[in-house]
Amino acid sequence: MTDSDSDPISMDIKEIMKVIPHRYPFLLVDKIVSLDAKNGVILGQKNVTINEDFFQGHFPGAPLMPGVLILEALAQVGAVLVFVKGQEDKIGVLLNIKEAKFRNPVKPGDILMLKCEGIHFSSKGGRVKAMATVNDKVAVEAEIAFALVDKETV
Repeated sequence: MTDSDSDPISMDIKEIMKVIPHRYPFLLVDKIVSLDAKNGVILGQKNVTINEDFFQGHFPGAPLMPGVLILEALAQVGAVLVFVKGQEDKIGVLLNIKEAKFRNPVKPGDILMLKCEGIHFSSKGGRVKAMATVNDKVAVEAEIAFALVDKETV
């Protein structure tokens, strides 16, 4: 990470785990590719492998990543954005999801790119425009709202 708000930063998995409380098997972000705190834009990455527990039942013989988990991965990337926007002592918890659309399936071997753009941030919460893509094709898009709560209460 860099100290300047104007320089895009990246984060590895160790840095992500310092920011959000999620852990295996529910940590769904492998890397923050770029983060522009000044403009409120973040791009994360999830490497989807056949070893994921959910593929055992969704669906055997035709594995697809569940859409709700793609939304969760987007929310986790949004939570990292909240942290760098000055809410280090808070965690964003899901408040609502609007306009969710599932466009294309996500399969084992895919690299899921997770982009969030800030729409609104305040001391109580915020909203991001979120989009997950594979090979530049939209898999999922939605608006995700979150409430900010003290980290100690989560």
